[in-house]
Amino acid sequence: MYSKRVSESRTHMTDLVLPPDTNTHGTIFGGRVMAYVDKIASIVAMRHCRLPVVTASSDSLDFLAPIHAGEAIQLEAFVTWTHKTSMEIFCRIESEDLLTGEHRLTGTSYLTFVALGTDGKPALVPAIIPETPEEKWHFDTAPGRREMRLQRRNERATAQAHRTN
Repeated sequence: MYSKRVSESRTHMTDLVLPPDTNTHGTIFGGRVMAYVDKIASIVAMRHCRLPVVTASSDSLDFLAPIHAGEAIQLEAFVTWTHKTSMEIFCRIESEDLLTGEHRLTGTSYLTFVALGTDGKPALVPAIIPETPEEKWHFDTAPGRREMRLQRRNERATAQAHRTN
């Protein structure tokens, strides 16, 4: 299996936040942000492996600041690490005040996707080549996040086994 540079699948998305996208506070619904994050991360994962993908986990979505109606939501996502059939994707969410040009970090998220072959089973994905200091940091810290995901999965399986016994 070959390797691919992070830059080959890095993706940006921008949209205008309109009143129907917002809650009673005039800020974007969290669920709307989650949908954007899942969508851009799916695009990144498919660009990386050129296969269909499914979301395996959303490790975190940290809301750091609100995005108001009339502002732009900007997302940037990239592959941080790969395993055999899975890819970890990082997503940065920002707002832009379109009248002043001010940008604010409003959220971050890590998700894991699994590539699927034509048989619908997990398929091998290319390794990732980090190039920038930011990409290298995410790459170097990814095994620790993977370990935490596996631990959470094992804890949930154990809890479920106790519920059914």
